[in-house]
Amino acid sequence: MQHELLQKPDFAMIRVLFDQPGEQLLVESAAMVAKDTALEMKTQMRGGLLAAAKRKMLGGESLFQNTFTATAPGQRLYVAPGPEGDIEVVACQPGFPVFLSSGAFLASAPSVTLDTKWGGAKGFFSGAGLFLLKAEGAGLLFFAAYGGIHAVDVGPMGYVCDTSHIVGFTAGLDYQVTKVGGLKSLFLSGEGLVCRFQGQGRLWISTRNPGALASFVHPFRRVKSSD
Repeated sequence: MQHELLQKPDFAMIRVLFDQPGEQLLVESAAMVAKDTALEMKTQMRGGLLAAAKRKMLGGESLFQNTFTATAPGQRLYVAPGPEGDIEVVACQPGFPVFLSSGAFLASAPSVTLDTKWGGAKGFFSGAGLFLLKAEGAGLLFFAAYGGIHAVDVGPMGYVCDTSHIVGFTAGLDYQVTKVGGLKSLFLSGEGLVCRFQGQGRLWISTRNPGALASFVHPFRRVKSSD
């Protein structure tokens, strides 16, 4: 199976080319843009009702997911996330999970398992959600975010990221939610809380976040007269 990321980073889309019959790609619900006619699609609750409901309620993912299966070489599939923004791809390795923020999962090889991971009390304030989505196994993992996605290799010095800009990170990293400065900065700077990452691994951050867009647009909204 081959893949290409198109229209990055503003309106990113995946083009998948299947090399042989039987190859499969697991795709988030409603993410298909187009496909070859003979490419088969099966909709199911992956892992059963309880596992699917857990991912839905705790990880922000759809209850149902679609599996596309090639029936002949050369078949194509186009996949894109709902919001405008970027897509990143990672080759998952056994024993080295990738943790994604709520709603970031887009597609993966069927050999990549998805589960939720408790983020502790710190997760409630992190902006990444109280639960993180844990992707583990061997195969390609595609995830998306509103805005562009920028990768940062975190080393011994650590790294600080605004809580609302975290897309995902690899195993080997841990984070602590803290304020960026003193109490004055916490309430007046507009920055709020940040995540201070420690360890060795890769962090993916988004260049935009929906909350900031909503705050920007809010003063310009049309208000109905109370007459």
